[in-house]
Amino acid sequence: MASIIGGIGTSHVPTIGLAYDRKRQDDPAWAPLFDGYKPVAKWLEEKKPDVLLFFYNDHANSFFFDCYPTFAIGVSPEFDMADEGAGRRPLPGILGHAELAAHVTDCLVNDEFDMAVFQDRALDHGCNSPLGLMWPHEPAWPGAILPIAINVLQYPLPTAKRCYKLGQAVRRAVESFPEDLKVVVVGTGGLSHQIHGERTGFNDTDWDEEFLRLFVEQPDTLAAMTHAELVRRGGAESVEIIMWMAMRGALSDEIRCVHQNHYLATTTNMAVAVYEQVDGSGPAAAPVKERANEQLAGIEEIDGTYAFDVAHSVKALNLNRFFWRHREPAFRELVMRDIDAAFEELRLSDEERALVRGQDWLGLVRYGVSFFVLEKFARVQKMSNLQVYAHMRGETLEEFLNTRRVPASA
Repeated sequence: MASIIGGIGTSHVPTIGLAYDRKRQDDPAWAPLFDGYKPVAKWLEEKKPDVLLFFYNDHANSFFFDCYPTFAIGVSPEFDMADEGAGRRPLPGILGHAELAAHVTDCLVNDEFDMAVFQDRALDHGCNSPLGLMWPHEPAWPGAILPIAINVLQYPLPTAKRCYKLGQAVRRAVESFPEDLKVVVVGTGGLSHQIHGERTGFNDTDWDEEFLRLFVEQPDTLAAMTHAELVRRGGAESVEIIMWMAMRGALSDEIRCVHQNHYLATTTNMAVAVYEQVDGSGPAAAPVKERANEQLAGIEEIDGTYAFDVAHSVKALNLNRFFWRHREPAFRELVMRDIDAAFEELRLSDEERALVRGQDWLGLVRYGVSFFVLEKFARVQKMSNLQVYAHMRGETLEEFLNTRRVPASA
């Protein structure tokens, strides 16, 4: 089964990535920061994790305030690096672990964490700023990433205690995954800093030291702190250390810090720390789950019923997007004028194209298409939902209507 083998806490200041890209590792102004990451890279090289599970926040690069989730989990088979306004960073894309991500998603929702699920959203400096310092990546990264985004931008934020509990739920989810995987949990953000208002430039390294001590010895004390208390002690943007609390919750009750470094150059006390678990100090490992979503137990026995789940959503993302884009007048016109060009634009496979060309409504649903995007295609094909229903049942429209209580209502 999968296991969590340790944790890393790290700042994600965007200038870290900028300094790295400009090869300032030996610059006296930056060497104390980069030297602090060398033991982290060595630790990861020795431990050889398969997956880094990142608690991070998106800085309005892949999510925006028209729909900004409290908790969101990335389930894509791969992730790109975001362009944050100055061009995409020169880092390769990184693999996701779609199977583990789907499993963790099922477990978290059943554990009463209402996760948003995302695909095809690039990872911004919340992930990629420290990632390049910890893992070699030429020509490719040595493992996969499972990103979990936490809202630390727009109040109300999740409480520190809620993030701590999220980490505990993540631990249960990971440990119940049947494949043998080694997972390192990463919490990002902080430490003390404020980058808005008249208090811009605030730091308190004494509080940072206290936080790092309490993080190991008394995480419950930190979990009980309000956002206002965290802001007062560390500055407005330091509240993002609640993402460290999620990482702490995913570790055993007792941990030891095997490496720690923090460096205050300009506005943020940039920190990195590695934590190992004390054997036997946490709860017993969660039992392996044959079915991650227990709510669906027995659904396979219901004839003619197909649950649209995360695994199907990942498999059929481009095909679902093909139908979803029928909301756009220009795309509808393209489909009617040159459907092959529309297929190319969405990178559909030969199997997916055949399903569309044949208007195999039932085959599309079985493949993993949500009916609620499929019906948009039906509109363009001048078919009613009732006609699609009849096709899926292998009936004519008249035969289907004869099974309804009030056929004339159609």
